[in-house]
Amino acid sequence: MICKVQCAGIAGIAATPVEVEVDGAPIVGQSSPEFLVVGLPDKSINESRERVRAAIENAGYDFPVQRITVNLAPADLRKEGPSYDLPIAVGLLAINHQIDHNAVGRFAMIGELALDGRLRRVAGVLPIVLELKKRNLPAVIVPEDNAPEAAVVNGIDVIPAGHLREVVGFINGNLPIEPFRIDVEAFFQQAESYGADYADVRGQEAAKRALMIAAAGGHNVLMIGNPGVGKSMLSKRLPTVLPRMTLAEALETTKIYSVAGEVTRDNPLVTRRPFRSPHHTISDAGMIGGGTNPRPGEISMAHNGVLFLDEFPEFNRKTLEVMRQPLEDGTVTISRAVGSLTFPARLMLVAAMNPCPCGYLGHPTKKCSCTPRMIGNYRSRISGPLLDRIDIHLEVPAVDLKELSGARPGLTSDQMRAQVQAARDAQTRRFARDPRGLHANAAMSDQDVNRFAALAPPVKTLLDQAMEALQLSARAYTRIRKIARTIADLEGAAEIGPDHITEAIGYRTLDRAAN
Repeated sequence: MICKVQCAGIAGIAATPVEVEVDGAPIVGQSSPEFLVVGLPDKSINESRERVRAAIENAGYDFPVQRITVNLAPADLRKEGPSYDLPIAVGLLAINHQIDHNAVGRFAMIGELALDGRLRRVAGVLPIVLELKKRNLPAVIVPEDNAPEAAVVNGIDVIPAGHLREVVGFINGNLPIEPFRIDVEAFFQQAESYGADYADVRGQEAAKRALMIAAAGGHNVLMIGNPGVGKSMLSKRLPTVLPRMTLAEALETTKIYSVAGEVTRDNPLVTRRPFRSPHHTISDAGMIGGGTNPRPGEISMAHNGVLFLDEFPEFNRKTLEVMRQPLEDGTVTISRAVGSLTFPARLMLVAAMNPCPCGYLGHPTKKCSCTPRMIGNYRSRISGPLLDRIDIHLEVPAVDLKELSGARPGLTSDQMRAQVQAARDAQTRRFARDPRGLHANAAMSDQDVNRFAALAPPVKTLLDQAMEALQLSARAYTRIRKIARTIADLEGAAEIGPDHITEAIGYRTLDRAAN
């Protein structure tokens, strides 16, 4: 007798349907009972044989005394993780006639089994349920702790279960369980409260203006300033002015956190733009993802949000260099012998650094102890190709105590976000017919810049003169036009004007320093 149970497996952040086929054959002659799992299972799945056996017996059911073969189809897809425990157990109980064989086919299911039969939460539930919905399956049985995450998906009934006995009772029709429901809109409303506001930052209006421009166009930013000028404070408030997440963005981001095992019962949907701030000792794999069974790294965990790298030059040079392609493409591809996995990585990079090794170059009261060579070596830790991917170079000055205490509150985060949202809406309309899915000015190619950031002759002459007078590098030319396009969008201007170009030129300080 063969029983087939529907579930799904994870590859990257995508899910692939998996059919668990359980066959029980009678013992013939002198042969003994066997329990074999095939279909490219990893070690955790092979270990599930003992978990499933103990869970079935400790839940009060009979383990089939047969030659058991479990096939995880398709057989050419590598399977990993403990989420197949529940489908295997249900299949075994079905071939032993302890579960209604015909009723099993009406449900998909996932879950890890404890030795006493309890169901434990597993990672990757959201992408699995999204895939099962595409396959038009009417219902999925999941562990209770995973139910809120799974219920984010409309159009499929989510059945929460805490124990194997509950699953058996539900499938046999003896234990009614209501589908789990959540209010998705309530989680978006909770995301409105950040507990931080740009109004808290005094005396850095120019920096706040630059970060608002960055948020409006999705531009990467490098902040340069002495210790204690507020670089971290400014950066941590950047998510408060970014456009509110759409449901599609929230689902895409939550899939990453789900696979990483960072979705909780209390926060089943990521509705607030991520802010990730890894330490400068992070490894390459920690930054871009990796491992034997690749998992997303910090650059993917910051998808649709902000990746903040403090003490930028202190990061390992190789770790920074592996970020170059993901920053350009918006994706991370990790290759292994068994295949390649792709994780999304569309984010804003915000980096912060001191102007010199001691940190006090240009400080109004403290003297710098660094030699020109030391300063040059310090700044050269950031390669030109990586710097090419950072649009805005922002100098954050030290603020005098009297200026701090006397400064009036500037724009609030809500006021800044309203301007950012209006600029993003203009960009959405501009790129509406683009088949590549452009979402912000920062993602424009050179051809897009020529089309959407065209300059009138007087404005072009102004930029050309500035390029020559300031000896700006060639890489700055396109970046300046992108930034100017965003500044014009913030002001609701259809065309880029001289003021927009002039302000944009001011955000390319490192190009001038390099000449």
